[in-house]
Amino acid sequence: MSRTTAVLTISCPDRKGLVAGVSGFLAQHEANMLEASQHSDLESGVFFMRVEFDLEGMDLARSEIAPAFAPLAQNFAMAWELNFSDKVKNVAILVSQYDHCLYDLLLRQQAGEFQANIALIVSNHQKLENVARNFGIAWHYLPVTVATKPQQESAISHLLEENKVDLIVLARYMQVLSPEFTAKYPRRIINIHHSFLPTFAGGKPYHQAYERGVKIIGATGHYVTQELDEGPIIAQDIIRVSHKDAVQDLVRRGRDLERLVLAQAVKAHLEDRVLVYGRRTVVFE
Repeated sequence: MSRTTAVLTISCPDRKGLVAGVSGFLAQHEANMLEASQHSDLESGVFFMRVEFDLEGMDLARSEIAPAFAPLAQNFAMAWELNFSDKVKNVAILVSQYDHCLYDLLLRQQAGEFQANIALIVSNHQKLENVARNFGIAWHYLPVTVATKPQQESAISHLLEENKVDLIVLARYMQVLSPEFTAKYPRRIINIHHSFLPTFAGGKPYHQAYERGVKIIGATGHYVTQELDEGPIIAQDIIRVSHKDAVQDLVRRGRDLERLVLAQAVKAHLEDRVLVYGRRTVVFE
């Protein structure tokens, strides 16, 4: 039986004694450190750290860890989070009519690659309802027009709150979320964009790539912000293409990248490996 572990993520102004302070705290309370990663951004002067440790043998109950750590965190002006491996995050998937990313996420979750509960699927089209039914996941059809967008997003928000959703995944959800909606869920919405951002943002990136005659296409998993396709990037990948490839070839080949990159971004988030600062991220492997 796997043990319950804790993950501590930290960002703060860089200064001497940070690593010693964190490791000393864990040693003082008999915690076995299983994994530790750190990064100092010299340009911004910000320090980042992710530590995973075993709860077994600690002289603190799990409810006592955060209060005990708080004075040290305050001393170093840390922004920090403490999460536990037995807390399974609830995920909502938003999708339109393309099914490749949806299927990939569902199959990976079913295979145990993600420690997550896919609580519901929301779509503005009815096409993929049977996919949700076949996987035993609640399906919600919420069509949208320009006139009904506020009401539709309000209904989505209600479902997210009702299901205590921790992460929202846009699996080729072909709607631009309003600034009001995205502001409710900072760093909790992940989108897959079918280009290597920042190139070819917005609509029809494969058509833009074809018209430009690029020799590389890509996909980008990023957090959603109020600025379209400008959110902090979590994962990216590319493949080479040539003059022989038509638009439909770029679309077909790009879908493999979209699956892979979205899965990488979601997995990193679920494992608390992503720390955001400004428009950038630190993604610990």
